[in-house]
Amino acid sequence: MYTKFDSEIIVRPSEIDINRHVHQSVYFDYVLFARWDQMKRCYKMSMEEFFKRGYSWATKSAYFEFNKPIFLGDKIIVRTWVEGAKQKSVKVCFQILKKETEKIAAEGYFVYVLINAKTGKPENIPEDIIKIYSV
Repeated sequence: MYTKFDSEIIVRPSEIDINRHVHQSVYFDYVLFARWDQMKRCYKMSMEEFFKRGYSWATKSAYFEFNKPIFLGDKIIVRTWVEGAKQKSVKVCFQILKKETEKIAAEGYFVYVLINAKTGKPENIPEDIIKIYSV
């Protein structure tokens, strides 16, 4: 079982849709923010380090279940964890929770592929990176 890490976000006015709750597309941004934050803070290998090594990540697939709406001013926790790695990809699971109630507003996963920044093509994930993210 991999370690789960949390990032906190406060919902801003620009994230609200015509139904007066967070638009579903913003949930993608919440997970992206949490991953960038956690890569640096929790795994001690930031996206900038990937860039220096000539790598980037691309989303191969994403799955979301929306359970409860999130509203303006809500404090949320974005919890992510690496579920597993393959040769060229990694599966990152997430939950978005309302901080006050700890109820799950959304959950799902992303599959990310490691990309060679020069060629734009998928590349095998180096062993040292797999080790760093396998906590």
